[in-house]
Amino acid sequence: MSASRRELLARSGALGLGIAFAGSVSEVFAGGASAAGHPGRGGYGPLVPDPDGLLDLPRGFRYTVLSREGDQLRSGEGPVPGNHDGMAAFAGSRGSTWLVRNHENRMGSRQPVPAVRGLTYDPAAEGGCILLELDEDLGVRTERVAIAGTSTNCAGGPSLWGSWLTCEETEYRAGEEGYTEDHGFVFEVGFRPGHRTTAEPLTAMGRFQHEAVAMDPGTGAVYETEDAFDFPFGLFYRFLPDLPKGGFGSLRAGGRLEAMRVPDVPDLSAVREPGRTFHGIEWVTVPDPLARRTPIRHQDFGSRGITHAQKLEGCYWGGRSVYFVSSFAKSQDGSAADHWGQVWRYDPEHSRLTLVVVFGPETGPDLPGEEPDNICLAPDGGLMVAEDGRGAQHVFGLTHEGEVYPMARGRQNIGTEDDPAWGEFAGVTFAPDRRTMFVNCYTPGTTFAVTGPWRRG
Repeated sequence: MSASRRELLARSGALGLGIAFAGSVSEVFAGGASAAGHPGRGGYGPLVPDPDGLLDLPRGFRYTVLSREGDQLRSGEGPVPGNHDGMAAFAGSRGSTWLVRNHENRMGSRQPVPAVRGLTYDPAAEGGCILLELDEDLGVRTERVAIAGTSTNCAGGPSLWGSWLTCEETEYRAGEEGYTEDHGFVFEVGFRPGHRTTAEPLTAMGRFQHEAVAMDPGTGAVYETEDAFDFPFGLFYRFLPDLPKGGFGSLRAGGRLEAMRVPDVPDLSAVREPGRTFHGIEWVTVPDPLARRTPIRHQDFGSRGITHAQKLEGCYWGGRSVYFVSSFAKSQDGSAADHWGQVWRYDPEHSRLTLVVVFGPETGPDLPGEEPDNICLAPDGGLMVAEDGRGAQHVFGLTHEGEVYPMARGRQNIGTEDDPAWGEFAGVTFAPDRRTMFVNCYTPGTTFAVTGPWRRG
């Protein structure tokens, strides 16, 4: 699941890594549940250099390469596309696993998602999703295009009925940049019997620079983050489906899109104190969800305005609340204040919004742990976070106690011998049985399956 650039900032310490934060770290795991980790056992030991130069892991762990950019898809539909991004794993039949992977391809990408008849929305667009089916031994049974002709597929989220909601992080219109259709939508990708993917946008969920989604299992409401690149920044949305919890395809029936208004708070970056709580959160109907003339964040929400935030990315459901992340905010870009990351919790039952954690800025972004991106729960009850920054790239673990430890390090040099560079990690997720971690290297596009002595909480 997509989460937070600059969300965690590690620093040098007794174990080589630490974290700068204020607030309750345990809140970000599972709705404030009690710690399930192992105090003092924050890692799996030092990383062992990989003789094949792909992925360093702790002793006792091993990886399998499932898919690599440029290789031929098992389906014969064309080469494996590049820019591997958000990903999720779903249980299949007889011990199999479905792995669905986003490709954040824009126009002019080096390896686009192949266009497939019946699965292509815009023939000019180069993004989409690839679907892998794995057997119980992690062998690849099938590898094929799940949807094509979309653009900049960054993150998304699973539905309540086991499909994947892939999000376009763009808002180009037909006729702009060579596109033949409007973009900035959510699409539903199916892979179970009776779940046939249709290359049809879920227009009622809005047209904007989508990042991630999370569904309320009680009501079926869908929460959406907007990672807008320019001022005024993105909004936090709630979509109320006409057919809540209606199953595959039901989101196409329509619904009402609303944006969050925090009374007297036009910009979330201005809130600095962890634990600060706002009551009476309002949800305002979006005037034009399709943004026919004006991007939603620029639309008229009345004299009281609407609440914005820079870099709204990760979004996930935990306990009875939805959590969402503002990765960073910079006053020089137009935000009300600077921060290195916020985690917010919205409790819909009590209409209450709380700032749970604030990260940095005591830690410099050039130290280990710069700009972690995707985030997921680990088998021991902690978190795994994919790094996206400069210098060496890692998958970091984070315990309930606030310990940060390295779980993997990328070794594929995409720079030069004199000026090395490494591709970011993305799409970190675990198999339903929690025995395998899947993770992508964005460039060169590589999907790994990591197995080993995972501790369980």
